[in-house]
Amino acid sequence: MAHELKSKVAIIGGGPAGCICAYFLQNNFEVTVFDKSTPLKTILPTGGGKCNLCHAEFDFKELASNYPRGEKFLYSAFSKFCTAETLNFFENIGIKTYIRDDMRVFPVSNSSADVREKFLNALKKVKFIKEEALRINEGFSVVTNMGAYKADYVVIAVGGHASYDLIKMLGHKIIQPKPALVGLKTQEDFSSLSGVSINGILFTHKGISGPEVYKISSLRARDNFPYKLTFDFIGDIDLQAELNKNPHKSIKNLLGEHVPKSFSEFCLCELNIIPDEKCHSIDGKTRDKILNKLRHFELTVIGTAPDGEVVTCGGVDLKEINPKTMESKLVPKIYFCGEVMDIDGFCGGFNLQNCWSTGFAAAQSLNFTLGG
Repeated sequence: MAHELKSKVAIIGGGPAGCICAYFLQNNFEVTVFDKSTPLKTILPTGGGKCNLCHAEFDFKELASNYPRGEKFLYSAFSKFCTAETLNFFENIGIKTYIRDDMRVFPVSNSSADVREKFLNALKKVKFIKEEALRINEGFSVVTNMGAYKADYVVIAVGGHASYDLIKMLGHKIIQPKPALVGLKTQEDFSSLSGVSINGILFTHKGISGPEVYKISSLRARDNFPYKLTFDFIGDIDLQAELNKNPHKSIKNLLGEHVPKSFSEFCLCELNIIPDEKCHSIDGKTRDKILNKLRHFELTVIGTAPDGEVVTCGGVDLKEINPKTMESKLVPKIYFCGEVMDIDGFCGGFNLQNCWSTGFAAAQSLNFTLGG
């Protein structure tokens, strides 16, 4: 026998998207959030524990350009609830923010735990049920591992790693999840360079990582392995002029003025050039070999190496969701928001912005539908 809920809206998933949706519904309706885990637990590791809330880009189309999957779909949600609205929301629940030089927005407290606490305090009208939603029966009975609960409308706001079976039962297509914003494993052994960073690329025991690599991994998330990457680490320097100016300097020290010395040694050894060779001994052929190596540094990617925050591309096919309302095109009164959809952004607060904006859009649509 299904338990009758007083609330008209059941939200499956107590992460950022589900909770902001609940926030904007709670003054009009009793809202119930189902989550087998702790609400808003997933924001704790974001921004290295400091909580990178969003990115300080206030033009919604420019903001949307940071999403390899979902850019055009997000136009409607971002036009309603973008960066300015996000900052106002956090200000309203007692979280002051600041913008770093890289345009990432953080709470003044620099604490994800503080954000979580204040966010939950703002959800006092919302009921949380710590149970796992397994399926949605006809008539909108949300079946969990503990029982069944009746609701009029359902918002599915699980993260990018769960509840796909529940969604498939509704007839929705799931785009196969793939890791994004991850480190990359390489065929080449860079263990001797582990910890060395050049222009946002960090060498590791397994391959490469760092901000630029996360971006590459996102853009190429659906490429088949292996694939090649080429980096220019030295730019347009006039190496011959520098060799002429520093005839008695070792080639490794000269290159070390442009790249980390350990990296210059690594490259020289790969070219069978003695790192301590004096610059006056470097002939034109050797100079060109060095330039080619540093300007066209090639490596082979053979897989992913998840590190830091885990983001996936994939999820509910966007063709089956109304971008203006977040309502399912297949099953009326079912809504989606957040990372459960096939939307993912780069590092820098973009994935949380997806949650804030689509969660608001779903709530706005429900408020309108319910006469709120």
